[in-house]
Amino acid sequence: MARESRTQVTFLILMSLTAAIGGFLFGYDTGVISSAILFIQSEYTLSSTTESLIVSIVALGAMTGALVAGPLSDALGRKKIVLSSSLIFILSALGLSLAPSVYWIIVGRFIVGFAIGVSSTTAPLYIAELSPRSMRGMLVTMNQLSITVGILASYLIGLVLSDVQGWRLMFGVAALPAAFQFLIMLFFPESPRWLAMNNQQELAKEVLYRFRGTRDDADLEFQHLLKTKSFTEASWREIFKSTARMALLAGIGLTIIQQVTGINTIIYFAPTIFKFAGFSQDRAAILAASLVGVVNVLFTFVALYLLDKVGRKPLLVTGLTGMVISLFSLGFGFLLPQSPLTGWISLVAMMFYIAFFAYSLGPIAWLINAEIYPLRVRGRAMGVATCMNWIANFAVTMTFLYLVNGLGKTGTFWLYGIIGLFGIWFILRVVPETKGRSLESIEDFFGKYTKVSSTKNVE
Repeated sequence: MARESRTQVTFLILMSLTAAIGGFLFGYDTGVISSAILFIQSEYTLSSTTESLIVSIVALGAMTGALVAGPLSDALGRKKIVLSSSLIFILSALGLSLAPSVYWIIVGRFIVGFAIGVSSTTAPLYIAELSPRSMRGMLVTMNQLSITVGILASYLIGLVLSDVQGWRLMFGVAALPAAFQFLIMLFFPESPRWLAMNNQQELAKEVLYRFRGTRDDADLEFQHLLKTKSFTEASWREIFKSTARMALLAGIGLTIIQQVTGINTIIYFAPTIFKFAGFSQDRAAILAASLVGVVNVLFTFVALYLLDKVGRKPLLVTGLTGMVISLFSLGFGFLLPQSPLTGWISLVAMMFYIAFFAYSLGPIAWLINAEIYPLRVRGRAMGVATCMNWIANFAVTMTFLYLVNGLGKTGTFWLYGIIGLFGIWFILRVVPETKGRSLESIEDFFGKYTKVSSTKNVE
C-alpha cells in the first residue's frame, strides 16, 4: 500500500486540527469556570446550590447534546453537525459574556454543554472516517490534544484576567476559535463513509481519491466500505443487538473507566487537592495545577507519536497501570502528617497520574469509540457512549467531596485505584486492538451487521 503524499498528509492534519477546535472549546469551557465562578460569586452572591448548578449543568447539557448528535450525524452528515456545534459555541460564548442575570448564566452554561456533547460525539467520528488507517490514531488523538490545550488555556486566561475580575471576557473569548472553525470547515469535504452510506458513491470516491496514496488504494478502501453499507435506515434498537452490542460494551466500558478512575477530580479539583496537601496560598495551588495541565499537554504528544506504532491496548494497559500506582501513591502521601513533603508527594503523584492518563485513557477511549461501531449505527452508538461518559463525569465530580468526607483523602484515591485494577482486566478481556486495521475490518472483528461476508484481515 502506497503512503500518502506530503500534500495529502498536510491537508489531513489541517482538517483534523480544525475539526478538533471543538475539543479545544470542550477543554476551555469546562476549565474556565474554576476561575470565572469566583467573580460571578462576588458579583451575584450565589448560594451553594446555585454555584454548584452553574458548574455542573454543563454535564447535563453535554449528555443531551451527545444523544442528539448521534442520530443527527447519521441523518445529516458529520460535517454539518460539526458546523452546527461551532455556531452553538459562538451563541453560548456571546450569551454568557452578556448575561444579565444568574438565570441566563445557567442557561448559557447548559447551551455550551450541549455544544460540547455535540462536538465530542461528531468531531472524532469525522476525523476517523476521513483518515487513512495508518494515520487514524494520530489524527483522532488531535482532538484529545486540543482538549488538553483548552484546559491549560483556561487556567492561563483565568490567571491573566483575574486581576480585573473579567469573567465575562473569560467566556466571550471562546467565540473566536468557534468562528474560525466554522469558516474553515465550510471548505472541507464530508466524510466519505457517510457519503457512501447515503447513496453518494461518486462523491465518496472523489474524497478518497484526494486523500489516499493512490487511486488503487482508494478503490480498494471503497470496495471494503460498500460491503458494510446498508440501504435501510438504522434504529436505536440496533445498537443493542448482537455484534453492535459487543462493540458498545467495549466503547461504553472505556468511556466510563476514563471517568471513574478520577480524572476529573484531578482536573476540576487540582487546586483543592494541593491545598489539602499543604499548599496554603491560593496562587501557589493554582500554579501547581497549571503545571499538571502542562504535563497533560506534553504527554498527549507522546500519544500522537506512539498510537500508530505501538498500538492501542499496550498503551491502555501500561497507562492505566501507571495511573493506579500514582493513585495509591497519592493516597499514601495523605497518610503522612501535613508537611512540605506531603505537598511534594502529591505534586509528583498527580504529575505522573496525568502523564499516564494523557497517553492512554485520555485519547484512546475516544479513538476506539470512533473506530469500533458498525457504519450504519456509528453515530448513534458514539452518542450513547459519549452520553455515558458525561453521566460518569457528573457522578464522579458530584461525589468527590462527599467521598473525601466519608472515606478520607487516602480512602478516596485508593478507591479510584481499585477501580483502575478492574479497568485493566476489562481492557485485556473486552477491548480489541485496532491499530493498522480499516474501519470495515474492525467491524468484521465483532461480526457483520449485514449478511455479506468479509475477510477478517484486510491488507
